[in-house]
Amino acid sequence: MSEALNYIVYLLQSGLGNLASYLAAHVLLCLLPAFFIAGALTALVPKEAITRFLGRNTPKYISYPAAALAGSVLAVCSCTIVPLFAGIYRKGAGLGPAMTFLFFAPAGNILALAYTGVAIGGDIALARIILSVTFGIGIGLIMALIFRKDDAQHDLETNGMDVKTTLHRKTLIFLLLLVALLIAGTLKVGLFTNSYATITLPISGMDRFQDFLYQLVPFDAAKGEEGVSAQGAILIGLLALIGLTAWRGLGKVDQGFNRWTWVSLGLIALTFIVAAAGWVPHAGGLDILLTGKMFGVALTMIAIGVVAWKAFDPYDIQEWLWETWRFVQQIFPLLIVGVFVVGMVRRIIQPEWIQTLAGRNTFLGAFAGVVFGVFMYFPTLVEVPIAKMFLDLGMHRGPLLAYLMADPELSLQSILITSKIIGKKKAWTYVALVALFSTLSGLIYGAWVDGASALVLLGYLVASIGVLALALALIDRRNRRVTATAHASE
Repeated sequence: MSEALNYIVYLLQSGLGNLASYLAAHVLLCLLPAFFIAGALTALVPKEAITRFLGRNTPKYISYPAAALAGSVLAVCSCTIVPLFAGIYRKGAGLGPAMTFLFFAPAGNILALAYTGVAIGGDIALARIILSVTFGIGIGLIMALIFRKDDAQHDLETNGMDVKTTLHRKTLIFLLLLVALLIAGTLKVGLFTNSYATITLPISGMDRFQDFLYQLVPFDAAKGEEGVSAQGAILIGLLALIGLTAWRGLGKVDQGFNRWTWVSLGLIALTFIVAAAGWVPHAGGLDILLTGKMFGVALTMIAIGVVAWKAFDPYDIQEWLWETWRFVQQIFPLLIVGVFVVGMVRRIIQPEWIQTLAGRNTFLGAFAGVVFGVFMYFPTLVEVPIAKMFLDLGMHRGPLLAYLMADPELSLQSILITSKIIGKKKAWTYVALVALFSTLSGLIYGAWVDGASALVLLGYLVASIGVLALALALIDRRNRRVTATAHASE
């Protein structure tokens, strides 16, 4: 009995540790800007600006490549892309292009592909981009056909949402600045990661505080786990303060600005600065590293504030902040639950199991890579060194690609959030399609690694596309038959 109780405590500690490290390391500079971008898309961008390129009635040769192209420039993980997906979908994007965007952005963004090529090999990076494009568009097409009626109804519901008909230059500049904030906080290049000055604060005991946090939340860096740093603990405290003040500030901003609105916005700005700076605790105090990221984030926030103040009416800003808060309320609780559960599950599933299952290029091996990607989710780009570790431990490159395709897409928390946005039926259909095509990607690439000729590989890919085309045709025929029967009965 005591052993079972100890094991339960161990799992709970793992869940809390995973949640704490995630909030400290990944929410602030990637997810929070994404919420603000999603709010701006909903509040400030007219429906026509979205549906022109991503609408259900836009020609497919425009909408689906546009969705993939939009996703390719965002180096974000599945949790961060979901608010952006929710923003364009709520604004009138067709289900198919929106799902292509949701799939392609985490798996096929430029930074992830470049990092994959450097760390693991150009061959797997090339396979990742080709298969991500092919199957990402395929998944979108299948979803659009399966849920054709729902998509049409969604299109009708989003009509009449706007009194604006054109995307003003000020709105475009504002959106670009918000994207710049996301990029400045997440892009890992020397310009942003380098420190240009150091300020030493004579705060005694910071080293002991850091050691206490590492003991409180133990972690194994070799498995891609992250502990809670002193900086992270401070950031979690700031997040709690933001939540308390935003509840009365942003939650009531639709009724007008109040003092809590300004307090919450001030805390958000302070939190961004704290998150972007470097912290080095030591026995003599605390070194604050003034990084390029910190300067970039600060300058971008100033520019956003100036444009918001000078170019927009107060009502527009109120609407933007209200929509942002609505996304936070809808998504953030599910994110917390998902990250907590993943932290417990990743302690149960041992990497050795996956290595045993995925040592050869088999269907079971590729599917094991997909399952591992769901329950052992890592933030964007972290999946690459983890994949390198599995490769060194004997995982076949076929299942490895299946893992790289699934891990950015199918985290448990993103599944929960997506089902909240589009409904459980659509969300789990999407999950099944991603799992199927990720497994298929691993099998195709693994066959090539095992010596299959380019002709055989091309045959596999053509057969996959053929099966996809046949499925699309059958679904389309079924939908047309159902529609014709409904019209005849009328």
